[in-house]
Amino acid sequence: MVQWTDEERAIITDIFANLDYVEVGRKSLCRCLIVFPWTQRYFGAYGNLYNAETILCNPLIAAHGTKILHGLDRALKNMDNIKEVYTELSQLHSEKLHVDPDNFRLLVDCMTVVIAAQMGTAFTVETQVAWQKFVCVVVSALGRQYH
Repeated sequence: MVQWTDEERAIITDIFANLDYVEVGRKSLCRCLIVFPWTQRYFGAYGNLYNAETILCNPLIAAHGTKILHGLDRALKNMDNIKEVYTELSQLHSEKLHVDPDNFRLLVDCMTVVIAAQMGTAFTVETQVAWQKFVCVVVSALGRQYH
């Protein structure tokens, strides 16, 4: 079980309180699909993903990015129980969607870049440490059914 300090909890809560879910979700998923094009294979039903422009303009990708970011709310609200809260989501991605679990890490890396750019100088070393700890726990929880 992960132990969270009051400062880490406050930092993570503050990050989410100031997020534009639609914009950060869209930019994060688009960045992942553009920078790591092999991740596109899971989005075949989302239409033309031929190049960066089509990905950036795709409303289905934008909506799914927002959905992913809202999915992180579950982790935020259950920081002491993230692995159990994400059990069904892990099973879905493992057993039905067959998503390579490394893609979760790639996506949160892209999300970190987007959030850091949005926060600017407020994305301090301490903020990044707390954020990285949080997303590492989420990635571990999502990959749990793979083990």
